[in-house]
Amino acid sequence: MKEIKHMGAQGDVLFRRINLLPADAKAASAIDGKHVVAHSETGHHHYLEAVPGVRHYVSEDPLVGYLSVEGAGAEVVHARPWDTHETLRLTPGIYEVRRQREYVPGGFRRVED
Repeated sequence: MKEIKHMGAQGDVLFRRINLLPADAKAASAIDGKHVVAHSETGHHHYLEAVPGVRHYVSEDPLVGYLSVEGAGAEVVHARPWDTHETLRLTPGIYEVRRQREYVPGGFRRVED
């Protein structure tokens, strides 16, 4: 398991430590005990367990979200039983969560897996 202190990626998702939450960050609710930070069309989401000390935020940009991690840290899991990305351990702090984008003739869109 990789420990992320400043920046790290899990597939098409980038986690980057920042100093403060932006003003447009809005608290997101956990679903079924999980904070899904990147949905997958095939069901293998990237998520953190909804435990005390982990808070998830969304922004106006659907490709950018945020996490606040307190305490001992938190693990980001890739929910796929085969060919999975390694679990990441986020150290305490605030993180920007950014989905990868790709260029298409009409502009940019998020990468789909």
